[in-house]
Amino acid sequence: MEAQGVRRWLALGALAVAMLTIGLDVTVLTVALPTLSVDLHADTSALQWFSSAYTLALAAFMLPAGALGDRYGRKKFLLAALLLFGVASAACAFATTSGELIAARVVLGLAAAVMMPLSMAVLPSLFPEAGDRQRAMTIWVTSTAIGLPLGPIVGGWLLQHYWWGSVFLLNVPLVIVGASAVAALVPESKSGSTFGIDLPGAVLSAAGMLGITYGFIRCGQEGWGDPVAWTAIAAGVVLGAAFVLRQRRTAHPLVDLALFGESGFRWGTVFLVLANFAMFGLFFTMPQYFQAVLGVNTLGSGVRLLPMIGGLLIGTRLVDKVLPKFGMRVAVVTGFVLLAAGIGLGAVISVDSGYGLAAGALVLIGAGMGFVMPAAMSAAMNDLDPARAGSGSALLQALRQAGGTIGVAILGTVLSTQYRSSLGELNRAPISDGVNAGVGVARKLGDQVLLGHVQSAFMDGMSAMLWVCAAICAVAAILAAFVIRGKESAEVLDVDAGQSVHVG
Repeated sequence: MEAQGVRRWLALGALAVAMLTIGLDVTVLTVALPTLSVDLHADTSALQWFSSAYTLALAAFMLPAGALGDRYGRKKFLLAALLLFGVASAACAFATTSGELIAARVVLGLAAAVMMPLSMAVLPSLFPEAGDRQRAMTIWVTSTAIGLPLGPIVGGWLLQHYWWGSVFLLNVPLVIVGASAVAALVPESKSGSTFGIDLPGAVLSAAGMLGITYGFIRCGQEGWGDPVAWTAIAAGVVLGAAFVLRQRRTAHPLVDLALFGESGFRWGTVFLVLANFAMFGLFFTMPQYFQAVLGVNTLGSGVRLLPMIGGLLIGTRLVDKVLPKFGMRVAVVTGFVLLAAGIGLGAVISVDSGYGLAAGALVLIGAGMGFVMPAAMSAAMNDLDPARAGSGSALLQALRQAGGTIGVAILGTVLSTQYRSSLGELNRAPISDGVNAGVGVARKLGDQVLLGHVQSAFMDGMSAMLWVCAAICAVAAILAAFVIRGKESAEVLDVDAGQSVHVG
């Protein structure tokens, strides 16, 4: 029995390695884009597609992947996805044209779409006890989150010493370790009952997510008045509505919509989506602030994100102690208060503030994420029927992905609108294209006044965007205080006419 206990924690380590590769891949590309633009002769559109191709594939295939894992075996699909992720990473590394890299990124997104929900879906079978499952969920979340700030650090170092393909080859040894451990340690699990795969539902869900995600990505690139973007969004919404109607009527739905009737899943999902705004606000602005205002390189920018990892580790260590003693409400409310405080601190940073204020903000944001994400994800996961853990996890991750994409478009628009407004008479191309373009023009001209104006305008935009994020987190804290109930019952959510639902 003891050996089996050790084995399952080793299996969790294998899953953590798998998720670390995804976290790294999300952000490692950002530091390589300037080099890719030169070596692959990639224009702005190609650079955008290097990121968007991955995001679109991830969003489109997540729901079908979860259902397939439930039906045919989660370990099989997880192992195949890990190997595919490794092969696609190598293909990215040795791409010789923009088209080849975009195609490889699509395959990479497809593999990640399987890895994310199924690595989470095996946790209930590995850890049936609520306490162990909570600790396992914390480790799973931490491994993903740590990969995000590590990406720019590792990527920056690799670019200083090797060619750009090394940032993708980094995934290969991690995948080999993860796949070997999953094959040896993770038990096979699937639904106990045989059910058909809703192929029309899979097509509708993929097409709907594709339309919505592409539309909001295009809004972020072309502006909110772009007709193509809104056509894609409208088509995605129509297809999504058709998918929901089909799920209500088919005998074997791709996802169980009744999950939203469970308060744990419903509110856990809501809080995870809201917490994502904090992460996207941070990763969208802080690296630009470090490079364009503080004047550091890509490696220096990544290193300056390290305080967030420290805060994250503190938060995840504390949340395991807070949950049993004080309950879910205290954990989630505390997390969102920390997020609001950290983002608010980031919003008051000015051109002359220096790094200290940013470091303090990052610690608070990391700690807040460490509280909110494991607690909210555990609340959502504990409401899942083990037989449909794959499809339920996929639904949770798909909603997070869609919410994050929409958030990036909205927050990016807030920043760029305020930036251009603050530029005043300087609001013209290429300065208006963004702070990096503006700083580049000012430094090329040797114009310190122009440089200061551009940097100040960016800080205005960054402040406006982060205040929006802070307000969202503050509202989430208030909401959590009302909908999560029970110091005495550590994991009970209470909503809707006083009905209590146990989620732990």
